[in-house]
Amino acid sequence: MIDTEFFNQLNRFSLMLRKRVSNVYAGSRRAVLQGRGIEIVGYREYMPGDDIRSIDWRVYGRTEKLYIRKFEEEKSVTTHILIDSSKSMDYSSNGTTKFDYAAMLACGFGYMVTRENEKFAISPFAENIDINPPKRGKGHLLHTIDVLNHLGLQGETRFDHCIQQYEKMIRSKSLVIVISDFLCDIDSIRAGLYRLAHNDLIVISVFDPAEYDLTIEGDAKLHDMETNEIKKTYISPRLKQEYRKLLDDHFGAVKETCNHIGADFFSFGTNTSIFEAFFEAVKAK
Repeated sequence: MIDTEFFNQLNRFSLMLRKRVSNVYAGSRRAVLQGRGIEIVGYREYMPGDDIRSIDWRVYGRTEKLYIRKFEEEKSVTTHILIDSSKSMDYSSNGTTKFDYAAMLACGFGYMVTRENEKFAISPFAENIDINPPKRGKGHLLHTIDVLNHLGLQGETRFDHCIQQYEKMIRSKSLVIVISDFLCDIDSIRAGLYRLAHNDLIVISVFDPAEYDLTIEGDAKLHDMETNEIKKTYISPRLKQEYRKLLDDHFGAVKETCNHIGADFFSFGTNTSIFEAFFEAVKAK
């Protein structure tokens, strides 16, 4: 379950996120638009077809002529948060599953984006992706939290397939955050990340400490949570060394891909303070 008690404590990171979001449109010009916006920069006479909501009735009261307000409107940035909901994310050795931790990160980002009155979407993915359209507001955030709290984790991760499905939702350069244990085919991960490379991309790997350190030894039965396959094996010190090397090589390849495309890569164990994780992840470039 997602504990939202930590949300208010994330307010200290809002400035960091605001700087990061503003960097997405660094150097872009503000657009002077007719209609609703942020700051009034002038008036012009009303013409048929103009939005009547932009009429300034106080000016009409003084002049008996219809004028509409012209606004200076800043471009907004949409935040897309993709969270792995495959069965492997259900693992826990310390009371917090990888999915619970990932969901807190995802909703924490959603909370901070909501404070900036920007749009965000949180979309779970496994074999396919549950595409949710970006929206604004606390109501959207609360609904998303409820959905994630009742989400059943199942299936394997088809990373590139899911990113390919989601691509059409990203209509302009955006802040994209991908949270996963990344325990899937490295070629699929590379292909999916390359599809997102034109955005400001944050990639967060979530792991359980017991998965990485492999504390068990001797005869063991290993349960594949995604396929339900049971494997009997003997875990020797040499096997543990080989296992650790395979993990290091795999996540090294993920990090190398992120470095190549200019994405930020972070790796957090579920025993890492959620605030420490946020502090690292939202630093402005």
